[in-house]
Amino acid sequence: MSLGFSDMTPEGRRYFRELQKLAEIEIHVGYQADQSYEDGTGLAEVAAYNEFGTSNTPARPFMRQSFENHESKLQAACDMANRTLSGGGTAELAISQIGTNAVGLIQDEMIDGGFAPNAESTIRRKGSEQPLVDTGTLFQSVKYVVKRRGS
Repeated sequence: MSLGFSDMTPEGRRYFRELQKLAEIEIHVGYQADQSYEDGTGLAEVAAYNEFGTSNTPARPFMRQSFENHESKLQAACDMANRTLSGGGTAELAISQIGTNAVGLIQDEMIDGGFAPNAESTIRRKGSEQPLVDTGTLFQSVKYVVKRRGS
């Protein structure tokens, strides 16, 4: 005897509908094309220069390290999202939990990543030794967006 979707409890059907919604979306964490500084410089561009370095500045891979160094925290966020669904929550709530967690990991890595120090000239200009944080715009602008898979 084979049981189908219609044989499930209402809670079971709801759970599988929410899982299907999750399968159709993806999270993009970091900087989006429409984000820029007041002068028009794109945040994604500045983040990439910092992430990979330039001929004048060392790489400070805050994005990669966020995910490489904190795999267990990301797994815990995914587990929490699964518990949210199991407890009657929505796919939207579950995905926002994962996105919010990932944003926090990137911001933490920007502060605690152990990157190459700023050059003396940069320290004089910024008034700070902290790499990746100047005006706070890059730090405060990390965000996540949810998109349909493949869009």
